Amino acid sequence: MKLNGKLDYLELPATGGTLDSVKSFYSAAFSWSFTDYGPTYSAFAEGLDGGFQADAGEAPAKPLPVLYSENLEETLDAVESAGGTIVKPIFSFPGGRRFHFTDPAGNELAVWGY
Repeated sequence: MKLNGKLDYLELPATGGTLDSVKSFYSAAFSWSFTDYGPTYSAFAEGLDGGFQADAGEAPAKPLPVLYSENLEETLDAVESAGGTIVKPIFSFPGGRRFHFTDPAGNELAVWGY
């Protein structure tokens, strides 16, 4: 069971090298395994689920914490009401939907759900 607001995923940029080189590093250093979702994205499940984004147009500039929501629309409204700034409105991706926001300190986070 997923909990609303739980840190659920960590997306990391992989634009400084090739996706294969990033996967090789984590595989060799920590024995991580990966599931590829196309040529520019590879997911891992190593304690905390996450993935590497190699598409320069899609990759986050910094690590992107991703929270879970049972109701994206309600959570988006709550984020805005609390003073967050929506930087990417709700959009679909393989596996669900999500939106991105910045908090008052300028940190970018995403919230995903079905």
